Amino acid sequence: MGAAALLLLALVVALLVTRSGGSPSPVALPPVPVPTSAPATPTPVPGCSTAAQPFVPTSVSIPGVVGKVSVLALHRDVHGVPGVPPISSTGKTEMAFDLGNGIEPGALQGNSLLNAHTWPDGSALGNRLLAELNAGAKIIVRGVLGQICYQVSDRVEVPFDDPGIRYFATAGPPQIAIIVCSGKRVGPGEWTKRTIWYASPMI
Repeated sequence: MGAAALLLLALVVALLVTRSGGSPSPVALPPVPVPTSAPATPTPVPGCSTAAQPFVPTSVSIPGVVGKVSVLALHRDVHGVPGVPPISSTGKTEMAFDLGNGIEPGALQGNSLLNAHTWPDGSALGNRLLAELNAGAKIIVRGVLGQICYQVSDRVEVPFDDPGIRYFATAGPPQIAIIVCSGKRVGPGEWTKRTIWYASPMI
């Protein structure tokens, strides 16, 4: 990555932190699409996956971790940063779905992007995911057209300023990707790490 790209990344991160007004911030990665391997077609699991086509998610549940979680479908801001749940007692229990890349659960390739808040007092959804969501867990994503079941294939932690090439991938196998703040809170809206879960359709 060149010096100009690194400067742009720093500006985007600074803008998101400033806008948070000292509140927790779950994601500050810029959208960087990248082609990867050939797409794979998800195969519905009998009795679990029921949707026959892509859909905008309205809720997520993770058996053994959290019950039904509301999902807000949000557009990106003028800087291309995915929308996040509101900073509120309700918002800290919700997820946001990124409408910015056009990839919905059930698509044939690329990542459907979700995010949630981590709060310094440990009371937000992100804190629960950090404590209990690991590889192998089942995630059920629901919408008006049905549901799709996923299994967590990978949990990774990246630096705060990671460019997000893998997270924002618009090609490659179909997945959902959930991101939250992690590591150490170093200031209002500032954390040292991001944790990302990648989950593949159950086949």
